[in-house]
Amino acid sequence: MARSDSGVRPSEARQRLLTTATRIFYAEGIHSVGVDRIIAEATVTRATFYRHFPGKEDLVLAYLQGADQAIRDQVDGASAALPAPDALRAVAESIARDIRSAGFRGCAFLNAVAEYPDPDHPVHQAVLAHRQWFLDTINALLASIQETEAETAARHFVMLRDGAMAAGCLFDPALISETFLHGVEGLIRTHAARRPS
Repeated sequence: MARSDSGVRPSEARQRLLTTATRIFYAEGIHSVGVDRIIAEATVTRATFYRHFPGKEDLVLAYLQGADQAIRDQVDGASAALPAPDALRAVAESIARDIRSAGFRGCAFLNAVAEYPDPDHPVHQAVLAHRQWFLDTINALLASIQETEAETAARHFVMLRDGAMAAGCLFDPALISETFLHGVEGLIRTHAARRPS
């Protein structure tokens, strides 16, 4: 079992709650799912739930923290020890694999922010923090290829990704993945060909 940031193993009950919430929140949305259902499906008591999560918002934030860490690990694993163009291709391919996976319902973060539109809400802030990390990561990879307009190219990559994540749960995931990867390849080639002005 994984250790928490404090170095202490999380309890099995907490892990069951988080696993259950992650599955249900991603499949059905956050606001549509009540605490009672999560408690029942995780087979814990109400007291156990509140011992680990003072409220539903705390559980939602833990769900997003878990999703954030999973994506960070995915990006690190895909891009480790590769030159920047290949690292970007590997990150794009990992996104395409997600789109083609069973039960795909789009981006957990875009789904969550649609339910929490208030920019001051902690859930909205968690989404923004994740997205800033992703943009910064892609920007750094593109800047290592060519610094000229790397930030613009990074925003383009993120928009391609967002579009693919949204379309991937609506249309043929194989076609969406192919289109996304083709777009990323074009972006990488165009960016690599830029010359400093």
